[in-house]
Parts: sequence; C-alpha cells; structure tokens
Amino acid sequence: MNDILKNRISTFDPSTLVRSDKVHRSVYCDPAIFDLEMERIFGRAWLYIGHESEVEKEGDYVTRLLGRRPVILSRHSDGKVYVIYNSCGHRGAKICVESRGNARPFRCPYHGWTFKSNGDLDGVSMPRGYDKNIDFKDPALGMRRLPKVENYRGFVFACLDEAALSLKEWLGPAIHSIDDIVDRSPEGKVLLSAGVHRYIFRGNWKFQLENTVDMYHVPFSHESTISSQGRQFSRRQGDAAGSSISEKGDAAKRWEQRESWGSARNGHSYTGHQPVADNKRVDEIHKRYVESLKKKHSSKRLEEVLQPRRHNTAFYPNMSLQALNQHVRVICPISVDRTEVLVWPVLFDGAPKEMNMDIIRGLNVTHSAASLIQTDDLENFHRCQLGMKAENSEWVWFARGVGTDQINNQGHFINTGTAELPQRAQFIAWANLMAP
Repeated sequence: MNDILKNRISTFDPSTLVRSDKVHRSVYCDPAIFDLEMERIFGRAWLYIGHESEVEKEGDYVTRLLGRRPVILSRHSDGKVYVIYNSCGHRGAKICVESRGNARPFRCPYHGWTFKSNGDLDGVSMPRGYDKNIDFKDPALGMRRLPKVENYRGFVFACLDEAALSLKEWLGPAIHSIDDIVDRSPEGKVLLSAGVHRYIFRGNWKFQLENTVDMYHVPFSHESTISSQGRQFSRRQGDAAGSSISEKGDAAKRWEQRESWGSARNGHSYTGHQPVADNKRVDEIHKRYVESLKKKHSSKRLEEVLQPRRHNTAFYPNMSLQALNQHVRVICPISVDRTEVLVWPVLFDGAPKEMNMDIIRGLNVTHSAASLIQTDDLENFHRCQLGMKAENSEWVWFARGVGTDQINNQGHFINTGTAELPQRAQFIAWANLMAP
C-alpha cells in the first residue's frame, strides 16, 4: 500500500459518506473504500460460510471466500464441521482449488505436506531434513482454524474478530428467519445439497444485498413477468397464480402495507411476506406435507410455519434467506465492480420428494443465471455501476419512508412495504463497521 493511500485511509471518516436519507456514490465505485470494506466489514462481522448438509461425509469439503480470504468448510473424523484457512502452513500455498470434494487428508501440491480435515498438520514430507528443534505440533504449521465459528441449526458462520459478539447476539431477531425455515422441515433439518447456481455480475456487492430487501423495485424491474391479468407466474406447486405486483390499485396497497424491518446495530433486515403466501393450498402433495408437520408443531406454530411472515431476510453483510421460493443466497465481493453470487435451493428433510423437486424447479425459474427474476436485477446492478460514473449528483438516495420510520422497544427500525428502511439500516451498520 503506497503512502498516499495509507494516509487517506488513516484519515477516512465513513460518517461523512452516510446521511439519514442518502449515501455518497463513492461507496460503490472507489477501490480504496472497497479494500477497506474487505478489512473492516468482512474482517469484523459474522459471515455465513455454508451449511453442514454440504459436507455430509467425513472428509467432505467446500471452498469459500471470507472477504478475500480463502477458507474451507470441512467435516472431520469427529463428526464436527470446521472452518479452516485454505492455505498451507509451510509455504502458504492454496491447497484446494475445486469448489467441493472429499480429501483425507488435504495435501499441498507444492511440497507434499498433508493436513487433517480439522486443519491440524498430519504429515511432513521428508522430515529427516528438519532440525530436531522444530515443533511439528505447533498449530501455526497447520491450516489454522478461524478464531470464531458457530453452527446455528446447520447454518455455519465464522468471524475473524475474537472480541465480537456471539453469533446469536449478532443475528438478533433475524435469527427467527432461520428458525422459521428449518421448522418447515418435517425432520427439523434443511438440506442445501441439491447444487448451486453461480454467476458474476458487473457491479458492487452492496447492490445485491440492498436489492434482496427492496420491495420498491418489484413492479417496475419485473414488469415483464406480469400476465395480462396483472399477476406473476405461480411460484409454488398448488397455486393457481402468483402475486399481484402491479403498482396500481388494491395490489399496490397490499404491497405497501407489508412490514419492513432493519437493525441499526448490525444491518440485518427483512421484508414482510408476499400476500400470495396466505393462499390455502389444496393439492394432495401439500396435504401430505402438512400432515407430517402436524406431528411436530402446535397448531399455532404450524400456522406460522405454513404462512411465513417474512419474505426475504438479509443477514448483513453476505447472505440472504427467502421464504417463498426458499433459497440461500451468498454475496462474494471480487472487486469494487465485480461480485459473485451463489444461490442454493433449500430442501426440507422428510418432505415429499415431489415437493423438493418443485422447489428446485422453481428456483431455476426465478434465480438462475437465465431466470425470469434475477436477470432483471443483475441488469439493474450493472446499470447502477455504470451510472455511478456520471456526475449528475454526488449522492444515492434512500429517502423513501424516511419520515415515517419508527423504533420498536428493542431499538430496531420498523416501517411498511416499499420504504427504503432496510437499505438505511444497512448503511448505518456500514458506517459503524468501517470506523477505525
């Protein structure tokens, strides 16, 4: 890092870029700010790494990025799931380059050192060449484990900040979105083992996170998905039609009455359910599924499970969870104007096979790289990035509903429908995490 950049970072004040109703456009297009985000946001926050169902057997692993840091999620011989750095303790080489696999042990291609699936050093090639004083039990010679890793109901998060809050404290009320989707499984377990959609868009990572909890864009960005009757295609087996997402009339009123929520402390946010989620489904497969859930839940909890009140939940800064077309989406920043997105269908262990297959088909239609929904959003992200180069205004506005935000008794922001409250909450967290 050159001296000019060091001096700029040392005097950087993120609060000057975030106001109550807008943010400075440099937060999307300044490479120096992006570098600082990788250090301070992705180095301080709890980040979603993966799901335990992705590494079902001993030796199974998947490779992920924690900001710019390559890591591995792996299943060890003790049955536990570990998150370790994807780097050899000898000369630092990246060991696993495939996105997933099974390795017992991990073997560095450079000098042949091997490592256990929990990161411990397993063996040193040609050890006779080393001095007797070298302690091969030193953890620094292994693929070190991350300082803080927690598994909540199968969802594995990691944090580099040893002084950080516990995962439950960090997630706060957003944790109930995980509970809701896991409790929809007859076996109390979800599966993210059906494959993943993976694509890169030409824009800043924050565009995707903002969009997951943006209800204002839907009738405009996704206008091409509306039928002549003013409704979207059906997203679930058993529904005759999808949501009415018109900007006019009763549909617009219902859309705007949905709840929006944001945490000022850590940037998590969610939007209320789509009205179509209230539809009673009568197909035989769904009936069979409901009967299996009746054995597990009280009547009150069963109603909550079958009619989730949250549509999308954004777990700041790198993951979202959707309840209608249930999926997990992970946001992986590459550079200031390049972002990778990974999307997994969330299947329910113990649910009818036909239902889980319908979940996969539905996600292909809505959030694959050639889908009817996500492609609209990716185009908008790219256009936003291109537009940031114009000089018509220094600021990007998030003023919708700013005068009607309320604070609940837990200190969180609440509003309704198409208010840009979730985005405001995200940038409050952004400024807090970016501070020295």
